[in-house]
Amino acid sequence: MIIEEPGYVTERILLLGRRESCVYLLKGGDEYALLGGGMAYIVPDLIRQLEEYEIDESRIKRIIILHSHFDHCGIVPFFKKRLPHVKITASARAKELLAARKIIDSIEFLNQVLIMKYGIEDKAKELDLSFTGVDIEEVVKDGEILPCGNLSMEIIEVPGHSSCSVAVYVREEKAMFASDAGGVPFGDRVFTAANSNFDKYVESLDKMARYETEIHIAEHYGARTGEDGRAFLQKSMISAKETRQILEESLARTNDVKLSTKEITEMLTKNAPAGFVPKEVIALVTEQMLRFVSGQKSGEY
Repeated sequence: MIIEEPGYVTERILLLGRRESCVYLLKGGDEYALLGGGMAYIVPDLIRQLEEYEIDESRIKRIIILHSHFDHCGIVPFFKKRLPHVKITASARAKELLAARKIIDSIEFLNQVLIMKYGIEDKAKELDLSFTGVDIEEVVKDGEILPCGNLSMEIIEVPGHSSCSVAVYVREEKAMFASDAGGVPFGDRVFTAANSNFDKYVESLDKMARYETEIHIAEHYGARTGEDGRAFLQKSMISAKETRQILEESLARTNDVKLSTKEITEMLTKNAPAGFVPKEVIALVTEQMLRFVSGQKSGEY
């Protein structure tokens, strides 16, 4: 089953936000955790949803940032001010990136662009939805297990989409919170998102696929349960193999990253489901993957 709209995925996993920007509340009895950091413009939705589902916000003890891209940490400053007791958790690399002025400014700019796109400038000003940086208070590493009341959250380092990506596996739910490290749902297919390092991305997919997973959790376009959940990472690995072949064949034909970016972006945009990420984002990811495949390995982010 594909669950894209806000609501309960299971009795203990609640999808919040919007289908294109998802955040999840994990309910471990008397203790909750927010997984994923979303985009700033979904904050009004989150406030309303937390009220509608009668969530006791005092039980939220952690916000786990699964990676530091602008569309995965935008809500964090607001909720840290709203819930000062909450511990902000991420990888060591995410802590490093989220302290860099260049990264902070970029995240703020892109989140403000989307606030304007959705026409909520007045509400954003009222709520102070600015991004001034995130202080990571708890650094986690591969294999570490965090408690969430009567649930456990295993940290899995999964670089490739970004250099700072982690996934969270909740064994009691057989749920893999993979974020973009598992690929982005693309209708009934998977969009390969090997932005940072294609080789590590594939290794990370294989690493996550070793876990017994019934529920696959993405931060764009929702969760997959049942057969859709069990099959998602396998589909993602097939997609990655096919995408690598497309990248290499295009480069062999054009011998030009820019030309191949245009060619592949047009193909992907044509086949993209309604409401998928903007063409500019597809082009950006495609160019980053092409540069890696062509051997132009710049600094990983």
